[in-house]
Amino acid sequence: MGRSRYLVLCTLCEKIYEPTHPHFVTCTILHWIPIFTRKESVGIILDTLKFLQKQEDFKLYAYVILENHLHMVLQSNNLQKTMESFKKFTANEILKLLKKENVSTLLEQLKFYKKAHKREKEYQIWEEGYQTKLIQTDAMMKSKIDYIHQNPVKRGYVDEAVHWRYSSAKNYEGGDGLIEIERLW
Repeated sequence: MGRSRYLVLCTLCEKIYEPTHPHFVTCTILHWIPIFTRKESVGIILDTLKFLQKQEDFKLYAYVILENHLHMVLQSNNLQKTMESFKKFTANEILKLLKKENVSTLLEQLKFYKKAHKREKEYQIWEEGYQTKLIQTDAMMKSKIDYIHQNPVKRGYVDEAVHWRYSSAKNYEGGDGLIEIERLW
């Protein structure tokens, strides 16, 4: 199997020209395997985002977690470093969870689809790289946040964005979401 479609985009990740500005980011699970169907695996993502908010200069403006990928609008002092830390930590924690719960089918898939050049690891959780897009205007910020919140609606999972539990849509409707977000940019 060839390298990820995000490999080309990964070179963009390494050339982030405005690393301290808000970015729209997409991270995808290897081969679109549905890892985030368990609340415990989603909890790893949410807990990691909360940690980053407390420990680093990290701002989360919007997010959605679907079964095999996530979208976020975020900002940090060093986006590349933040994303590398995020993916590495969450991959390790997700693997621990899957092994603890003995989820052999997913583990076998993560081993089978692992990229051949990843010889030092037995499993691979995330596709290589991540897709980023610099948020340049207020209109673009609103558009990306709307895209994030409408993603589960467009997929037919819910009728209204606020009904998707693993999203910041509820925060934007005045409710309490699962994680605090920045609403001012």
